[in-house]
Amino acid sequence: MMRTTLLSLSVMAAFVPQGLLWAADAPPLKVITVQSTGQTHNESTVDAVVEAVRQTSLSTQVAGAVVALHVKAGDRVRAGQELLRIDARAAHQNVIGAGAQVEAAQANLAVASKELERQKQLLQKQYISQAAFDRAQAQWDAAKAQLKALQAQNSAAQTQSGFFVVNAPYAGVVSDVPVTLGDMAMPGRPLVTVYDPTAMRVTAAVPQGLLAGVQAQPKGVRYEFPGVTGYSTPQLASQIQVLPSVDPVTHTGQIRLSLPTGMVGVAPGVFARVWLPGAAAGQGSAERVYLPTSAIVRRAEMTGVYVLDAQGKPSLRQLRLGQTSGDRVEVLSGLRPKDKVAAEPQLAGAVR
Repeated sequence: MMRTTLLSLSVMAAFVPQGLLWAADAPPLKVITVQSTGQTHNESTVDAVVEAVRQTSLSTQVAGAVVALHVKAGDRVRAGQELLRIDARAAHQNVIGAGAQVEAAQANLAVASKELERQKQLLQKQYISQAAFDRAQAQWDAAKAQLKALQAQNSAAQTQSGFFVVNAPYAGVVSDVPVTLGDMAMPGRPLVTVYDPTAMRVTAAVPQGLLAGVQAQPKGVRYEFPGVTGYSTPQLASQIQVLPSVDPVTHTGQIRLSLPTGMVGVAPGVFARVWLPGAAAGQGSAERVYLPTSAIVRRAEMTGVYVLDAQGKPSLRQLRLGQTSGDRVEVLSGLRPKDKVAAEPQLAGAVR
């Protein structure tokens, strides 16, 4: 009798739809109906990047092998600190040779000076002609000019010997060292890159249609660094600069936002997002839509929500989010008013 009952139950289960079995066992999904606030969305966002106001790629004016490397990426350096040294043995020999030539020219000038003095005395006593004295004077002038030329060559050789040492132009941080010991340094080849961490800025390319709004409302421009702890929400910029030219190819203008010093985790190359004042209300602006942050699904680089269709089946939809305010986040695109969103994404994912 018991075996017959179990068989009957299994047969009945085979004819019951799977959705009805789940509905009997699982709690119903909590649904959020998307509603707009009635306020217009007057802001636009553009991608930006962090730059150092002072960033220098140091190179050398002479060729030679790198024989000493004193820094690595991430090191802090002082102004004037030696960063690397290039083999300068040939340059030192040139300096020694130029110095010897200067000494020889000084000796020749001394001899020419004494000869000129003797010829002058002889001329006064009328023992020699004026032509002989003029020849002595010309020899002295030539010796003096030769000395000046060799002194200039010696100074140039000494100056060139200083090109074999690369020093920090200011106090900063080493961001890149693309060479190692033994590499051949050539004129113009970057050896060390240094930047000043006390002066940073955010640079963004802004469509020319939004430049007027930036210039009219500079205090409405904000920036944020997604993924950087403490700076993932929009913040006001202390100073804004709008460059006076527009790129003729992309039709964008560049704006620069000054950053305060001491921002941890912010370095040149960090991705930033800039919020710009856009069109006035009623000129193509969209209504603001908000959702609870608990309804958002984050998977790697994808951000979305579970939206219920007409049959109540949830499906994952990607969103583009804006500013977070408390436990709510603004939805820039991906949802429309009256859409139904699952309030519990974990449970909605299990339903799928």
